[in-house]
Order: sequence, then C-alpha cells, then structure tokens
Amino acid sequence: MSNDFRIAAWLVEPGLNTVSRNGITAHLEPKVMEVLACLARHAGKPVSKEELLQTVWPNTFVTDDVLKRSISELRRLFEDDVRESRVIQTIHKRGYRLLVPVEPINGAQSTSPAQQSQESRKVGRNWRMLALLSGGLAALLVILLGALYLSSKERVSGKNADPQIRSIAVLPLENLSGDPGQEYFSDGMTDALITDLAQISSLKVISRTSSMQYKQTKKSLPEIGRELGVDGIIEGATQRSGDRVRITAQLIHGSSDRHLWASTYEGDFRDVFALERNVTEDIARQVQARLSTTDHRPALQPRQTNPTALEAYLQGNYHLNKFGRGSGVEEVRKASDYFQQAIDADPNFALAYIGMGNAHGVLPVSSREDWEIQRKAAEKARALDPNSSEAEAMLAPGPDNFDWSVAEQAYRKAIALNPSNAQARDDFCTLLAEGGRLDEALQECQIAQELDPNNDHLSGILYWRGEYDHAVAILQMMVERHPDDGGLHYLLFDCYVKKQNYKGAVDELVKTLMLYGFSEAAGKIRHTFAISSYRAALLQSAKEVEHLQANKQVYAPVNLADVYAILGDNDRAFYWLEQAYMHREMIATGEGATFIGVDPMLASLRSEPRFKDLVHRIGLPP
Repeated sequence: MSNDFRIAAWLVEPGLNTVSRNGITAHLEPKVMEVLACLARHAGKPVSKEELLQTVWPNTFVTDDVLKRSISELRRLFEDDVRESRVIQTIHKRGYRLLVPVEPINGAQSTSPAQQSQESRKVGRNWRMLALLSGGLAALLVILLGALYLSSKERVSGKNADPQIRSIAVLPLENLSGDPGQEYFSDGMTDALITDLAQISSLKVISRTSSMQYKQTKKSLPEIGRELGVDGIIEGATQRSGDRVRITAQLIHGSSDRHLWASTYEGDFRDVFALERNVTEDIARQVQARLSTTDHRPALQPRQTNPTALEAYLQGNYHLNKFGRGSGVEEVRKASDYFQQAIDADPNFALAYIGMGNAHGVLPVSSREDWEIQRKAAEKARALDPNSSEAEAMLAPGPDNFDWSVAEQAYRKAIALNPSNAQARDDFCTLLAEGGRLDEALQECQIAQELDPNNDHLSGILYWRGEYDHAVAILQMMVERHPDDGGLHYLLFDCYVKKQNYKGAVDELVKTLMLYGFSEAAGKIRHTFAISSYRAALLQSAKEVEHLQANKQVYAPVNLADVYAILGDNDRAFYWLEQAYMHREMIATGEGATFIGVDPMLASLRSEPRFKDLVHRIGLPP
C-alpha cells in the first residue's frame, strides 16, 4: 500500500523523498520529508515541537534549530510566507500545523461505506469515459514530454540543483550543558572545526575572530551570511555530561536559509577530537558535493589525548581568547599555566604547544625568554604535526633575527598549509610592507580582510601607502564595531596627524590611553591641549609614555620616535630608534624596529645618514 499523498497541487512521495508539481520534482532530505509526513498525518491539527522531534529524531539529541530549518525548507518548497501562512502555520511556543488538506493516493487511507457506494457509481461513468480518454492520449503524451523537457532544462540551468558552497562560516557552537562553566568546551570545539575545515584548499573559511562575534546573536542566518560574504553556515551545539560528549552540527545555505544537512555525534570525552574530526569530514563531504571543482578532503589525523591534558588545553585556549576583549594580561598568564598543565599531562599534545607559543607571543611587554619559549614550543608542535600552519607561521624569524627570505618562506608555507589562515596572511602582509613591497602586501591584507571581515586588516597597509582618507573610512567603521579597541584609536591618531586634524588626533590619543588603562596620562594630555597647544600635548604624551616605559608598563620606542620626529627633535627620535634596534628581542606594544622603512611619521628623518645606517643594519631595502 502506497504512502504517497497530495497537498494541493503537490504530489508527495515519501519513499522517494520527492515532491512534484507540474512535472518538476524537488528532492528533500530524508528528515525533512519525515517532518512533512508527520504534519500530514495530523493535517489541520497542531503538532507540538516535542512530538515532531521525538517522531523524526527518536533517541537522538537535536536542538529546536534543526526542526526550524526543516520547516523553513518546506516553506521554501511550498512557496509559503511565514508572515501569511497558507500551508504551514507556526503556533507560537507550541509547534506547527499543516493548513492544507491531505489527499491519500492509491488507497493509502481506508474509505467509509458511503464513500465505497459513491465509488461504485463512478465505475460506470469511468468505463464510458475510457474511449474518450484513449483518443486524447496522444495529445497528453505531447504535453508530458514538453513538461519533462522543461524540467530537465531547469535542472541543467541549476534551478533545482543543490547550492554550491565555496565559502563557509562556523558560528559559535551553543553550550547546552546547562553550565556556563562549560563555555570553554563549546568554544574549543568551534575553534577545532574552523581550523580543520580551513584545510580544504578550494573553500574559504571565515576566521574565528569574526565568527565568534556572532555568539548569542539575534541576527538571522541570511543577514550573517551577507555580512561575512559566505555561501554556507555551520551551526550546532555541544553537550557534556561527565565523560560523555554530544556534538550536533548542521549545514545551511546562507542566503536562502535552506537546510542542507544535519547530524549528531556522541562519544567519550577523551575521544572528542576524533568526534570533531568526524564532523569535519562529514561537512567536507557535503561541501565537496556542492563544489564546482574537485578537491581532496582534509587529511586529518586522530588527535587523542588524556582527559587531564584535554581539559587543561581547552581552558587555556578559552582564557587566551579572552585577552584583548576587555580582559588584561592576567588572562594570558592563566592561559600559559593551563597550557603547561596540558603539556605536563601529555608531552605529545601538539595543540598545547601551539597554545603556549601564542600565549608568549601576545604579551604587551616581553623579553628574549618569551621569544625562546615561543620558538621552542613552535618547533615541538611542528615536529608533532608537520601540517600545522600555526606552528609554521610562528617559526618565521622574529625581530631579533632579521632574515627576510627565511621569514617569507615560512609564511608562504603556513598559507599553503591553511589558505584560510587570516593571521598568517596579515603577518605576511606586514613582512612584505616592511620590505617595501606595498602592492604585494596590499593583496595579502585584502585576502585577510575577506577571511576575517569583522576585524581590521586593511587600515595599516593603507596608512603605510599614504592613503589616509581610505584608512580613516575603514577605521571609523571598525571603531563602531569595536569601540573598546585601543589599537584602532591609535591608528586613527596616526592618520589624523598626517591629515593635520590636530584636535581629532589628540582626542584619539586620549581614547587610546584610556582604553589601555592609563587614565592619568590621558587626563594630563587632554588638559595640556586645552590650555596650551597641539605641540605641547604631543610633548606631554611623549613624557607620559616614557614614564610608562620606565615602569615597564609599555614598550613603544618607535612610537616615541614618531612623536619626536613630528616635533622636529631628531636627536631624541634617533635615540628611541636605536633603543628599538638594541632591544629588538622585546615585543613592542606599538611598532617595532622593522617598521621604520614605511613609517610615514619618520619621513623627515630618511635623508639623514644615521637613518640609512640603521636601515642597513636592520636589513631593510635602502
């Protein structure tokens, strides 16, 4: 007995997962078809979300979002408007109702005695009509062939084809553990998915720094897709109970909000990276099926470690990612401690070494010891995982070892291992700019901006190129998104200085110092500008930064040289440039010594022999 049925003009065939109308056939995901079949069995009556979830996904953990995507896909198919539903009605906080009558096909539903008598009376009429119908078969055949031709033509043109996925964003996985303390786990799984998916060379994967900004967002998926410029969006959830872990994931076409795939994965906590690898491989298969060009799936290796090391690593990553988002250097120290615990528990855990290297690379004031820790950690990570893009980029020679060709090779290899590594491209952009290759640098920064659209990767290179108006436009837009980012405000200060917008420059410098926690220094600069002049305010700012540097609160010798160069005090400017060169092993809060060749603030010094000598010692092009 067939289970096929009609909904208005649509023929639904659950056994084939197809819905047809006017000779055009659409294929549904099996679970989407099950949702439709469940609604059809209760046509005209409300069906609760709980009943739908239990019927379609029995004994499987899924979120309401999976059901919402299925309903959205059905509405798209039936051309139904959620605001004025004609086919599927949403019952607020309860469930859904199929509004259109369902007509079973081929006796799928038993008939009443009255209906049987009515059918008997139809038999005679049907025999009499047979002769007439046979005469019209030829005409009907022509019509059907025409419909088939149009259907095949539409399929060729791609109207019924699955949408191609050339770019993707992984939204922060939702923590369904009921414990806010488990956020580090869901964030860690999000990071892992982004990193592994980025190994598909033909797929653009948005960086975590942009994706994580949509945590608990109220924006719709099409809106997010437009903002990030992606075809596909991955969303899902994690749930951890003791040593058991559950991960759900679904792939959605961004612009249409169309559900393409979903699955659930369960296992032991110690095997969580194996679970995550399975998620990545399944997503890769779904993406490859929708790519116009073939590509190999990521060559992923199982990453298994003991629970103590895994727990410490995830905690370390969580605290490291908090640094710079309203949290200070104490978060970096916590992260470093956790990464060390992970290494102690499992000395062969490559990701823990990457974390340790990153923790010692973001310190606002560092030492040669920090560089050594970072380098050794990166070397160990590369030995354990030769395909680590992060380790390769971290091993590019630092400012204490100016080897431009080796650094370029390291960045090119890091990008080859992970073409979607936005930070590696940004760092490579900086390296190229420092060497005077500004056009090549701009190309890399533009790619970094595409991979990480919610953060600024362009204003710096535009500033070095002298395109101040363009840089200001980008910075003003980014400041609206990240008003508490002191680095953005400082670069606005630089641009306003070059544009001779002196009030704007002082305002931005004051904001920068306030955001970095130096409110006393900011107040003195503001007061000096109010009672004196722009030059007096700049001189006051230099004295304040020198004081902070003497107390080891910042390290910004090139930035001090900038201010003194603007003031015309060349001797003091060269003093700080020499300090930057002599202590180049330290990580600068602001610009490092390698920036001096393209620093617009130092233009007045470039004709001096001592500047040319310094450029030669650093190894920059003349």
